[in-house]
Amino acid sequence: MKLNLEIDCSPEEARRFLGLPDVTRANEMYIDAVIKAMQGGGSLEQLAEYTKQFAPMGQMGLKMFQQLIEAGVGMAGKPKG
Repeated sequence: MKLNLEIDCSPEEARRFLGLPDVTRANEMYIDAVIKAMQGGGSLEQLAEYTKQFAPMGQMGLKMFQQLIEAGVGMAGKPKG
């Protein structure tokens, strides 16, 4: 027997239905940090602080940090204008 079930709901409704936490505020904080880092507003000390913030997330956090650095290096090589 095969059963197909289609549910039409928003991501917010699905999150609540599945009992997942709302991580909107945490996501906004990470996005703000990434934007500041990409705009050159960061120093080596801030980079070290970002590393500490990502580290508690384990392997996933380190992967995100690696992608952040790679994106920054890619943007640094592009001409402004």
